[in-house]
This record gives sequence, structure tokens and C-alpha cells, in this order.
Amino acid sequence: MHMKAFYAWLGLMLWLTIGNTALAQRIVFSGRITEAATGQPVPFASVFVKGTTFGTTADDDGRYQLAVTRAVDSLSASAMGFRTKSRAVTTQPAQTLNLALASAAVALGEVTIRPTENPAYAILRRVQQHKKQNDKGRLEAFEFDSYNRIEVSLSDISDRLARRKVIRDMTALADGVGQMERNASGKPTVPLFASEVMSRYYVRHRPNREREEIKHSKLHGVAPRDGTLLSQVLGSSFQDYDFYPNWQVVMGKDFISPIADGWRITYDYDLEDSVMIGQDRCYQLKVMPRRAQDLAFTGRIWITTEGYALRRVDLEVDPQANINFVDQIRVYQDLAPSGAGAWLPQRTRVVVGMKPAQKQTGLLVRFTTVNSKFDAGHPRELPFYDQPFAAAPDALKTPANFWNEQRPDTLTAQEQRTLMVLDSVGKLPSVRTFLEVADLVVNGYKELGPRGRFELGPIFSSYNYNNVEGHRLRLGFRSTPELSPNWLLQGYTAYGTRDGEFKYSLSADRILNRPNWTVFSVKHSHELDLVALLDNDLALESPLFEAAARFGNIRPLLPLWRDVTSVSAQSDLFHNFTQKLTLRRQHFDPIYNFAYYTTPDHQAGAPTADQLTLTEVVVESRYAPGEVLIQNQNRRYAVGTAKWPVFTGRYTLGVDGLLGSDLRYQKFNLMMTHSVQLGQLGRTEYVLDAGYIPSTVPYLVLKAHLGNESFIYTSNAYNLMNYSEFVSDRYASLHAEHYFEGLLINAVPLLKKLDWRLVASGNLLYGGISTANRETAPTQDATGAPMPTFRTLGSTPYAEAGYGVENIFKFLRVDFVHRLTYRSLPDVKTFGVKVCAQFKL
Repeated sequence: MHMKAFYAWLGLMLWLTIGNTALAQRIVFSGRITEAATGQPVPFASVFVKGTTFGTTADDDGRYQLAVTRAVDSLSASAMGFRTKSRAVTTQPAQTLNLALASAAVALGEVTIRPTENPAYAILRRVQQHKKQNDKGRLEAFEFDSYNRIEVSLSDISDRLARRKVIRDMTALADGVGQMERNASGKPTVPLFASEVMSRYYVRHRPNREREEIKHSKLHGVAPRDGTLLSQVLGSSFQDYDFYPNWQVVMGKDFISPIADGWRITYDYDLEDSVMIGQDRCYQLKVMPRRAQDLAFTGRIWITTEGYALRRVDLEVDPQANINFVDQIRVYQDLAPSGAGAWLPQRTRVVVGMKPAQKQTGLLVRFTTVNSKFDAGHPRELPFYDQPFAAAPDALKTPANFWNEQRPDTLTAQEQRTLMVLDSVGKLPSVRTFLEVADLVVNGYKELGPRGRFELGPIFSSYNYNNVEGHRLRLGFRSTPELSPNWLLQGYTAYGTRDGEFKYSLSADRILNRPNWTVFSVKHSHELDLVALLDNDLALESPLFEAAARFGNIRPLLPLWRDVTSVSAQSDLFHNFTQKLTLRRQHFDPIYNFAYYTTPDHQAGAPTADQLTLTEVVVESRYAPGEVLIQNQNRRYAVGTAKWPVFTGRYTLGVDGLLGSDLRYQKFNLMMTHSVQLGQLGRTEYVLDAGYIPSTVPYLVLKAHLGNESFIYTSNAYNLMNYSEFVSDRYASLHAEHYFEGLLINAVPLLKKLDWRLVASGNLLYGGISTANRETAPTQDATGAPMPTFRTLGSTPYAEAGYGVENIFKFLRVDFVHRLTYRSLPDVKTFGVKVCAQFKL
């Protein structure tokens, strides 16, 4: 035998020997954990082998599967409120082992109970007294390893949906792997997507900073194209369930914690038992919201008798709670003390069920988080936290056997089958087509070509109509990271059938430094714009309002041609403090009757011009403490709601004579936005905005306060002010909205079933203008034709107030708005009804 052939044979025999040995030693246990007294399942019970690292968690029906790689003598199960149960096992490769757990009642610890008082209240008072020492928020810093798994499935599939090809293909594939998971009514659950993320998570307080280093990530099934961005969203940063603060944000909603400071207002409690959980003796408390429709939890919490710390929670949201499209939320969490005394979440499991309507197909989402290797009290230097997310370059490229060996949570047989299905389902042609359509609907862009270097869109801006352009047709594009991860190219061209003119825009962004997000940008555009919409970027974040404003009769909004060329650079000076410097040239060519005096002599006969060129240097600073920013390869996004106010300051210097500029001037602007949690009272969102222009300039450069003559409600416009009705060179404004959630309507029996929610709004504007700026435009042109004029505010502020109802049919909002001042002016409305569409949970 040749030497190479011998070595090959020897290697093959060695592989077979090792493989057969491993198979012989692999033992798979499965079964169900139940209550000995009632036979009911014990959800999320711990199943483990004593003295080893083998262990898993049962699902919400008490079922489990645990694989071990060597022979063991016994298997144990434990759960909150029950005694640990152990059973001897054999060496058979597959064994079914059902364990019935007995109640673990023990003597109550000593608490002081007032006469005729609910004994649970005494325990809750002790929890409040010990909150500071137990809350992880008091730690200067802590860090830990985190494993997160998310599984998404279709549940309660309707007969109509089951007949669709994409569902039939996925169902057939799942059936080929093994028995599909079914719900209580026997309908199959079709897996859509799963993810697994391993990371190291760092937290520092005072100042508050967080950082997550994603080590490994894997996406299974119907996953979006941008896996890097999705990995950040699926990591620990967005799965932190913490009940020590007064509110726990779940699905974007503020739920009152059962140990909140004002616990008696929202909850009632029963002291049920005193039990052992691991080595900790705990009080078992039943938690019930006083009103089922409130954003509160029901279930049980366990409080340690020594230290009065939160040891475990098993909570769910009442199905009657006023939250859209969600029919199930359940949170199970196990906490452990850190070396510094405060308690940290060790294992969390969350189940969320979502349905558009009662009899429609639902979405079932399961979150599993396992944290380990806690280290508290060792803060890193602040620059370490300045990049909130850091993903290893090969995070998405892991060996095939990596997850089976390193996953700290053993998968059940059903979870193993689900991942097998998902690894194949994404390759089905019908699923790929479904993904492309879904991506088009969500993002508005369609991938172009097999390598996806460019995308066409957004499709929702492809058509519009107005009485200046006629039918407006638009085609846009943007580059993807496939072209370059450090460049973002964007542009569009548009054509109007009535004016016969082409409009276009082209921009390029170059990312120079990712940790500080240093970006250099250039842009040029030639577009038909509207005076009424200039310098109102915040309000124009509503695509529906902007589309409505640009539709139909746009002549009252004073259309003009606007050419813009700009060069800008931005960078984060430090965490969430962004600086931006822009050199911008603008040329305005109004298509309505326009002129302005070009000399300080604002008298009839003085020279005028009917076009305007501006060259500006714009310096902007934005400070957003607490804002969470995530990056894909060539874009950055802010996600979630910032806990602290966001400040933006802007200084604009107009340079006379530079690149043909006609004016020299200065503009100052300061803005603050904030969303404030008010617990049971709801949430208030407000915008404070102030500006000052000390120079004499034409009204195109002044602040035209954004009115709204459309039927679409928008938060950041004055909804009963006409377009361009008021102009200022100094102003201060407040836009405020308060969302009551179900606070008032939930108390009315006939209304609470509708799940409507009340909202209140108010807009206040103080403004004025100098005498010089009042006279920059002549009142008539050389032919005697009248020129457009503008109005300014007097000593009385403009004010309007509104009230309304949102969540009508789950997506409509109707506002009733009253104009409180300047009511006697001609052609103004003092009352209006506005509507808008919004999809909120």
C-alpha cells in the first residue's frame, strides 16, 4: 500500500472511530415538566445535570429537550416555587423523562404587617427601601457576555393564506424535516426567521454609556439583505428587560413596573407563598393590574427575604390592554446578584404574539437571552463607549459547528427542526420573491441587477400632480454597500408634463472614519421648490404631509426654481455630539411675481432684482444624549426614543460676493425636542424652536412659519395657519402633543372596547420683524401689478389648540383644531378637522 493511501485510510478510520464514539456517548433527554399537585405544565423550568454545564430551559408549555455528550447518572429540574426534582437515568441514546415538581413552601420570613393591611404591601415597601442597593442602575459600571436568540413564526394561519404558494412551499419544506409545531387549535406554526447573536455588553453610569461588541451572529430563514444592521438590532442592546425603573418599555410602549414607586396606584398584590429558588428564600407575590386595559402586567414576582431583591418574574400583559395588534406578551426573567451587590438578569425569555385581527394569521416571536461572566465595578475609559456598536469583521462567518458547540442554551427538538427548516427556506424561489416584495414595501427601494449594487426608488415618490408641473414622473436610485461600503451615491431625475422641465439631484457621501462617523458629502440639485416649505426640515419629515402640500394647486405656496450646490463635512466630537460644517450656494428664480430692493433705499424707483443668489457657511451642532445609533455599512440610523432632550444649534453666515452671492447676513437657530414619560398619565412630546436674523434680507431668507392648508394633520406645522401667512426675523415657538394612551377612555365601559386613545395638542408662536425687513420688497412691479406680501405677528402670539382621537380602526387619527388668536383676519379658518394615518402598537 502506498504511504499516502495508508495515511488516508488511517485518517478515515480515525474519523470513523471518533465519530462513532461521539455518537455512542450522545444522549438526548426529552419530556415535560409539570406540577405534582395539578398536572399543569411548569413554564420555563430549568432542566440540568448537577455538577456539569449541561442544562436547558423548558418552553412555555413545560416541554424540553437536552442533549449531553457523555454518560450521566441523573437529571434534575427546578422552577420558581417548586422543590428541585432529580431522577436517575440510563445510557440509552434517547430517553423520555417527565418530571413532576412539588410545591416548595417554607416558613415566611419576618415582616411587619399593619393591622388589616394586605401583607404583600409590607413586602413592597421593603422592596422600595432596598431598591438602590439592588438596582443595577446604581453600579458605576458592569459588563457581561450575552447570547440572544430570536425565533419568528407564522401562527394561526388562515385558510386563505395557507393556499398561497409561498406558504405552501414553506409548509412542505417544514413537513419534510419532521412534525411541525402546532398551536392549541391544531393549526401548524410556520417558521419565518431566527437569529443568534453572541456579544460582550458594557454599561457605564454617570455619564450613561453603553457598548456592545458583537462577536458572532447568524441569521436563519427569511432574513433581510443587511445582516450587519440587523445583528445590532437583535443584540443585547434591544433586549434589556429591567423592572427596577418605574417603566419598562416593551414593543415601544411604557408599561408600569410592578415594583414602580407608585405601585399601589396601578397594581394589587396577593402574598401566596414563601419558596426556595436555588439558594434564595423568596416571597411569592401574585400581581394584578387594577384596570385590565392599563399598560401593566399580571402574573407573579419573587422577592428575596434577605435584601428584598427581585429574584424572578413571570409576567404577562392582559389581552385587554390597550395595545394594537398584540394578543400575547409574556416575560420570564431570572436574576442573580453581582459581585457589587446589585442584581443582574441571568436568563430572560419573552414570548410575543401579534395579530392584525382576531381571526387573521398571527406572528409569534420568541426571545431568549442568556447572560454570563458578569463583571461589575470596573469602568472603561469613556472613549471606549463612544462607539455603541462594534461588530467583528467575521461576525457573520462562523464555522458550521460553532453554534452547536458554543451555544449556552440547549435547543429543544422542535427548535432544532425549526433552524434546519430556516436554513433551507430562504433559498426557495417563492420566498425570495416574497422577500423582495416586502423589502420594496418597507423601504421603498427595489434592488437592481443580480449583484445588487444599486437600488431604484423610492417608489412612493414616483408620481405626483400639481397645476404647475402637471403630471410629475420621478425615477431615483441609491447605491448599496455591494458597490462600496464607504460610499453612498444617491440621485433622481423628474419630469413635468405641463412645464416640460427636467428636475434632478445627485449626491455622494464618503465615510472617512466609522467610530466618529466622519462623513464628507457633496450635492447638487435643480428642482421646483415652494417658498412655504423652505427651511422647515423637521415638519417635512412627514412624507404624507409633504406629498399633500405639493399636490394639486401649489401656486399659493409661491413656487420657484431652486439650484443648490453644497459641500459638507460632519463628525462626532464625542459621544452623541455631532458637528457639521456646510458650504452651500443657492440660486432662486421665482416663477411668480417677485422682486426685492438691492440697496438700503427701500423707496419706489430704487433698483430691484427678481432673482437671488446666496452663498452660505452653515455650522451645526447636535447633542443627543441617550440616543441609540446603529450603522449599516454606509448609513447610520437613530432608533428608539431618546430618554433625554435633543439639542440642535445652527449658525448661518451669508457671504456677499462669494460665488456670485448677493447678500451678507447672519441667522441663528436653536431647537430642543423631547419625549417625556409620564407613567399612567401617558407621554408628552414637544419641540421648542427659536431663531433670530439680525440682518436686512428679502423675505425668501426670513423664517416663513409653516402653515397647513391640507386636510393632513402634522405635528410640526401650524394646522390652522395659511401657507406663508406669517414671516419673522425673530421668533420662539412651542409644538406640544400629549398622548393619554387609554387613561381616560379606559374608565368608560362603553368606550374602552373600541381601544381608542385621546390626544391633545397645542402650538404657540411668538414672532416679530424689523422695520427694515418689512420694506425689502416693493408692493407692485413696474407694470403696476401687485406683488405678494407677507404678514408678521404683533405683540399677541399665534396660538392654536387641539384634541382628538387616535387608534380608530387601529390606524386613523382625527384631530379637532381651534385657532385661538388672529381669528378676525380675512381668509382664515378658526376651526378645522384634520386626519392622518399612523400605525402604532
